[in-house]
Amino acid sequence: MRIAKVVGVAVATVKDRRLEGGKCLLVAATDSAGEEQGNPFVALDMVGAGEGELVMIAEGSSARVAAGDVNRPVDAVIVGILDSLRHNGKMTYTKS
Repeated sequence: MRIAKVVGVAVATVKDRRLEGGKCLLVAATDSAGEEQGNPFVALDMVGAGEGELVMIAEGSSARVAAGDVNRPVDAVIVGILDSLRHNGKMTYTKS
Protein backbone atom coordinates (compact mmCIF):
# COMPACT_ATOMS: atom_id res chain seq x y z
CA MET A 1 0.00 0.00 0.00
CA ARG A 2 0.94 3.59 -0.50
CA ILE A 3 -0.10 6.89 1.05
CA ALA A 4 -1.70 9.45 -1.24
CA LYS A 5 -3.63 12.71 -1.06
CA VAL A 6 -6.93 13.22 -2.85
CA VAL A 7 -6.34 16.18 -5.16
CA GLY A 8 -9.39 16.06 -7.44
CA VAL A 9 -12.20 14.12 -9.08
CA ALA A 10 -12.16 12.26 -12.41
CA VAL A 11 -15.54 12.10 -14.15
CA ALA A 12 -16.14 9.69 -17.05
CA THR A 13 -19.69 9.35 -18.34
CA VAL A 14 -18.62 6.67 -20.82
CA LYS A 15 -16.65 3.86 -19.18
CA ASP A 16 -16.32 0.11 -18.84
CA ARG A 17 -19.47 -1.27 -17.18
CA ARG A 18 -17.32 -2.83 -14.44
CA LEU A 19 -16.44 0.68 -13.24
CA GLU A 20 -20.06 1.74 -12.81
CA GLY A 21 -21.05 2.51 -9.25
CA GLY A 22 -17.55 3.55 -8.27
CA LYS A 23 -16.26 7.08 -7.84
CA CYS A 24 -12.93 7.87 -9.48
CA LEU A 25 -10.70 10.32 -7.64
CA LEU A 26 -7.45 11.97 -8.66
CA VAL A 27 -4.74 11.23 -6.09
CA ALA A 28 -1.06 12.08 -5.72
CA ALA A 29 1.42 9.95 -3.80
CA THR A 30 2.81 11.68 -0.71
CA ASP A 31 5.72 11.48 1.67
CA SER A 32 5.18 10.73 5.38
CA ALA A 33 4.29 14.40 6.03
CA GLY A 34 1.58 14.45 3.37
CA GLU A 35 3.58 16.45 0.82
CA GLU A 36 2.71 15.51 -2.76
CA GLN A 37 5.30 13.63 -4.81
CA GLY A 38 5.11 12.80 -8.49
CA ASN A 39 2.28 12.94 -10.97
CA PRO A 40 -1.35 12.45 -9.92
CA PHE A 41 -3.19 9.28 -10.96
CA VAL A 42 -6.77 7.99 -10.86
CA ALA A 43 -7.91 5.63 -8.09
CA LEU A 44 -11.29 4.00 -7.55
CA ASP A 45 -12.75 5.13 -4.21
CA MET A 46 -14.16 2.32 -2.05
CA VAL A 47 -14.50 4.25 1.22
CA GLY A 48 -16.02 7.68 0.53
CA ALA A 49 -12.83 9.76 0.58
CA GLY A 50 -12.92 13.49 -0.05
CA GLU A 51 -10.64 16.09 -1.57
CA GLY A 52 -7.68 17.00 0.63
CA GLU A 53 -7.73 13.78 2.68
CA LEU A 54 -4.77 11.43 3.05
CA VAL A 55 -5.71 7.93 1.99
CA MET A 56 -4.27 4.42 1.71
CA ILE A 57 -3.98 3.07 -1.83
CA ALA A 58 -3.86 -0.59 -2.88
CA GLU A 59 -2.35 -1.15 -6.32
CA GLY A 60 -2.05 -3.89 -8.94
CA SER A 61 -3.76 -7.24 -8.35
CA SER A 62 -4.45 -6.24 -4.73
CA ALA A 63 -6.47 -3.29 -6.05
CA ARG A 64 -8.69 -5.56 -8.10
CA VAL A 65 -9.31 -7.79 -5.07
CA ALA A 66 -10.07 -4.72 -2.91
CA ALA A 67 -12.50 -3.50 -5.57
CA GLY A 68 -14.46 -6.74 -5.15
CA ASP A 69 -13.86 -8.16 -8.62
CA VAL A 70 -10.54 -9.56 -9.85
CA ASN A 71 -11.69 -8.75 -13.40
CA ARG A 72 -12.37 -5.08 -12.64
CA PRO A 73 -10.05 -2.91 -14.78
CA VAL A 74 -8.38 -0.94 -11.97
CA ASP A 75 -4.76 -0.38 -10.99
CA ALA A 76 -5.35 1.72 -7.85
CA VAL A 77 -8.09 1.62 -5.21
CA ILE A 78 -8.59 3.81 -2.15
CA VAL A 79 -9.02 1.37 0.74
CA GLY A 80 -8.74 3.65 3.78
CA ILE A 81 -8.81 7.24 5.01
CA LEU A 82 -6.02 8.18 7.40
CA ASP A 83 -6.89 9.82 10.72
CA SER A 84 -3.24 10.28 11.68
CA LEU A 85 0.24 9.29 10.63
CA ARG A 86 3.26 8.79 12.86
CA HIS A 87 6.74 8.42 11.34
CA ASN A 88 9.95 7.80 13.31
CA GLY A 89 8.13 8.53 16.56
CA LYS A 90 6.85 11.91 15.34
CA MET A 91 3.23 12.72 14.46
CA THR A 92 3.46 13.92 10.86
CA TYR A 93 -0.25 14.13 10.00
CA THR A 94 -3.50 14.53 11.92
CA LYS A 95 -6.81 14.83 10.14
CA SER A 96 -8.45 18.14 10.97
